[in-house]
This record gives sequence, structure tokens and C-alpha cells, in this order.
Amino acid sequence: MQANQETMHTKSPMASPRPRILVTGSNGQVGSELKELLEKEEGFETFFLDRKQLPLEQTMIIQDILGMYEPDIIIHAAAYTAVDKAESEPELADAINHLATEEIAQYCRLYGAKLLAISTDYVFDGHSNEPLTEDTPTAPLNIYGLTKWKGEQAIQKWTPESIIIRTSWVYSAYGNNFVKTMIRLLNEREELSVVHDQIGSPTYARDLAQAIIDIIKANDWHPGMYHYSNEGQLSWYDFAVAIRELIGATCRITPIPTSEYPTPAKRPAYSLLDKSKIKHIFNVRVPFWFDSLTEMIALER
Repeated sequence: MQANQETMHTKSPMASPRPRILVTGSNGQVGSELKELLEKEEGFETFFLDRKQLPLEQTMIIQDILGMYEPDIIIHAAAYTAVDKAESEPELADAINHLATEEIAQYCRLYGAKLLAISTDYVFDGHSNEPLTEDTPTAPLNIYGLTKWKGEQAIQKWTPESIIIRTSWVYSAYGNNFVKTMIRLLNEREELSVVHDQIGSPTYARDLAQAIIDIIKANDWHPGMYHYSNEGQLSWYDFAVAIRELIGATCRITPIPTSEYPTPAKRPAYSLLDKSKIKHIFNVRVPFWFDSLTEMIALER
């Protein structure tokens, strides 16, 4: 099924005048960046729904709410992202990440809307030692990853013509994230300990948002699974050190193994995403992680 999906080409959503785009999770990191960028675009009619306007845990009313807007394209950026809290709230996480996503996919199938959804590197177990492709077997380690994987499965079942983009380590000037937490802690403390044995690459939400817009504006809609994060490979410790360098802090950072920083949810030790496919199919720009971090921190200061 996967191979067939990814070779399908359907009519570009840009073929109709001023497509109606609906973004879920408009107050989240990716949603906020999408809102800022899309509002500068003149070719779309846009709707941005936050958790109050679209309460994803209330799955029975989702399709009715979507029907009020009659979108041509839905960018599903909303999710339950409290990774550790999900371990104690599995039903809520599943309702939002899986069941609500299924409702959105079913709506798209019923009414012919296109769906572009965001997923996560946490669908992998982290046992690989080479960049993860879209065909790498999935094996979530935690509830969050499992519910997002179920959401992927629901999309592929109901709307195989959809686009799913897995991303990792998302940060932004909006919302709560590792970069903003580090900026605060590095300015408050004399010493920090940060995990050094979890490897991947961060994703500046603005870069991902721009890639999504470029995909929607492309001449062809190429369904399938894609990976997107910034270029480069690093650990959380490396990331923290780079943040310290850019803000000029003097806090000492000590690298520690994951075993010394236990969390309710297990994290994949290696989740570096291979971006070859999305670059080849859509010719999107994938900036180097340090360049994007520098850009974001400049906005923060």
C-alpha cells in the first residue's frame, strides 16, 4: 500500500482559485509559524483553529466543526505533545493524536479535502545507527509515539492520498521548547547537566512551516510519508552548548547519559531523519541546524 500511495499524483490544490486552508493547532509551535507565514500569502483563504475552536478530545464533533469551514486543504499541526505526561494520560493522548486524526482523515475522504499532517520521530525505537528513512520499520517506545503512529495508520487507511511529514526536536520562538528552556536556565544557573547519548537533529518550526507552504504551492501533490528536520547531527548536549555560545552565557554544561536522567517516557537514542525524499520530490529548502538556531535566537533577543 505504501509504495502505491507514494507514486500517486493528484491535481494540485493550487489549481482552484484561493484554496481554503484550515490549520489545526494554530497556537502550537508549527501552527503559530504557519499562521505568521500564511497571512503574508495572498493566494489562500485561511482559517486557524486552536484547541478551544477545535477541541480534539471531543472527537464526536470534529467533523461538524470542520464542515463549517469547508476547507480544500487541512494542515493538521495539532497534537498532544506532553511526552512524559502521556504515560499517565494514555486515553487522552490517544483521543487527540489518534482518534481525532482519524476523524479528520474521514472528513477529508468524505468531502474531498486534501490532508497534510505532522507526525514525529518518536514512532521509531532509536536502535538504528544510520539516518531513518520513510521505510524504516516503526516501533514506538512510549505512549506519545504509539498514539502518533496510530494517527499515521488512520490517515493511510482513510486518505492514502495524504501527505504525512515526520519531524523531530521542534523548537520555535512560540510555545515551550528546549531552546527557550535552555535560554532561561543558562541565564539562571551556574551549572546544568544535559543528556549526550540521544542523537538526532532539531527542527526550527519556521523552516518546517515554510516547507509545508512550499509543498502546498507546488505544481503537483505527491502523497506519501516524508521526513523533515534541519540538516546536521547532534546530541541534546551539543544543542545546549550551541545555545550557550549564541547567547553568551557562562553556565557550565555537563554531559550525562540518559540513564542519569530518568523520565516517565523512554526516548529513542537515535532518531536522525533522512531528508532525501522530501528534498528530491518537493525541492524544499532544509537549512543547517546551527543557522536556524542562530536565526531563532536573534528573534528572541
